Amino acid sequence: MFIIGERINGMFSTVAEAIKNKDEKFIQDLALKQVEAGAHALDISLGPAIKKDTCEVMSWLVEAVSKVTNVTLSIDNPHADIIEAGLKKCKSPAIINSASLEKHRFDSLSDLAIKYNASLIVLGMDEVGVPQSAEDKCAKGLEIIALAAEKGLDAEKIFIDPILLPISAAQDQIKVALDTIHDFKLVCDPPPKTIVGLSNISQQAKNRKIINRTFLVMAMYCGLYAAILDPMDEDLMKSIKTANLVLNKEVYYQDFLSGFAKP
Repeated sequence: MFIIGERINGMFSTVAEAIKNKDEKFIQDLALKQVEAGAHALDISLGPAIKKDTCEVMSWLVEAVSKVTNVTLSIDNPHADIIEAGLKKCKSPAIINSASLEKHRFDSLSDLAIKYNASLIVLGMDEVGVPQSAEDKCAKGLEIIALAAEKGLDAEKIFIDPILLPISAAQDQIKVALDTIHDFKLVCDPPPKTIVGLSNISQQAKNRKIINRTFLVMAMYCGLYAAILDPMDEDLMKSIKTANLVLNKEVYYQDFLSGFAKP
């Protein structure tokens, strides 16, 4: 399981405040805590609080994190120019989060992926919206793979997001997402890298952590490759470690919950 830490995101009020104040120490401590907890990469998102000088702020944020860790950074923003500002400051190839099948967005972000040798997360949706069946989601996934190949993007650099909707609003879609992750293994050889934004599933729900943990373990069984999540949720990380053991991806040892293996 490839883990992308979600916490450096302006959607969180404390992070938004730190970004506004350019509190480098707060951001760097948060980055290091996520890496120490087991994150293999870190998502970097300004969130909605930053209204001006956004390219400059994204540059500052990426630089602040890059001073203390060499892990891969995932640059997340609705605007290609702000994403590029972050990519320019990355010390190693990054991940762009996230494109979609909307033509303008796919073209602009895939061009950036090629220019900066970055990986690309692509949402399985287009101008029409989010598909509602596993069959249609898989079809969008195949379309993503075909378009990436046309662009000359390496398949290894593509992550496909089947899109998690909140269980409180679209309960039936959770099993559809699981079926989609499973079915990708049947329609593609080798199967594409799948990814989810885990916290989306529990938005506006009570008992969010148990919902997240349960879904993630089930998704791992279905073949999920990566997730954007909170690595500082110790029970969640223990669930990942235990699932890897049960799925025979790690060798059993008595103290198997200690440490966290790189993918």
